[in-house]
Amino acid sequence: MAKVIVVTSGKGGVGKTTSAAALSAGLALRGFKTAVIDFDVGLRNLDLIMGCERRVVYDFINVINGDAKLHQALIKDKRLENLFVLPTSQTRDKDALTQDGVERVIGELREEFDYIICDSPAGIERGAFLAMYFADEAIVVSNPEVSSVRDADRMIGLLTSKSRRAEQGEPIIQNLLLTRYDVERVEKGEMLKVEDVQDILAVPLLGIIPECPSVLQASNVGTPVILDEKSLAGRAYAEAVGRLLGDDVPVTVPRGSKRGLIDRLLRRTA
Repeated sequence: MAKVIVVTSGKGGVGKTTSAAALSAGLALRGFKTAVIDFDVGLRNLDLIMGCERRVVYDFINVINGDAKLHQALIKDKRLENLFVLPTSQTRDKDALTQDGVERVIGELREEFDYIICDSPAGIERGAFLAMYFADEAIVVSNPEVSSVRDADRMIGLLTSKSRRAEQGEPIIQNLLLTRYDVERVEKGEMLKVEDVQDILAVPLLGIIPECPSVLQASNVGTPVILDEKSLAGRAYAEAVGRLLGDDVPVTVPRGSKRGLIDRLLRRTA
């Protein structure tokens, strides 16, 4: 039976879809048959990041409405044998998502896949609620910024109280993925330290993804950044996947170089 994992946050633009794509690809690389679902009806982007936008014929809403079978809407990744994408509609609104329909589709996927990754839209509206409701685990994505952390804390509260597991008295497993971590901005006090974010959110740290140009480059060419072996962000996602699977991989907090610190001090005194 598959494990359902929602990738969520309260704030937009923190890297949820990038993370959902990277984590699902990482699980497929490790040999697990994985499906990743786009829940952002009307504003879909997962198909772009996965590089399959031209192959979309049927979508999540078509399957929910009975206009297509699940196997017709699933898009098999051309790079990874075990990875499948379920895009959503670009023209419908979020009311097209129904709880019964989502439950039925996830139930079908559970019978065939090892992992189901739900790429949640931002906010706390219907799409985000349904993305998290049936999850067994949650990956809460946050940048090390006050507004992002506050919104992530809000999502943690909803996961703890409004998910189906919460209703059944079973705590949902939650992990924190800290994205767009910029060492220089942290050292300048423009971003929160990892320890501060952990103190506020109080959930285990799955990984720290550094700010890295390769993330945007990968998105622009439709490739999950985890497939870029030279990318610092790609390697960080690979380590996060390992931790998700139970590997004993310590989380390394990126540090600034001594040379960088000296350069900044010299510029300050110049």
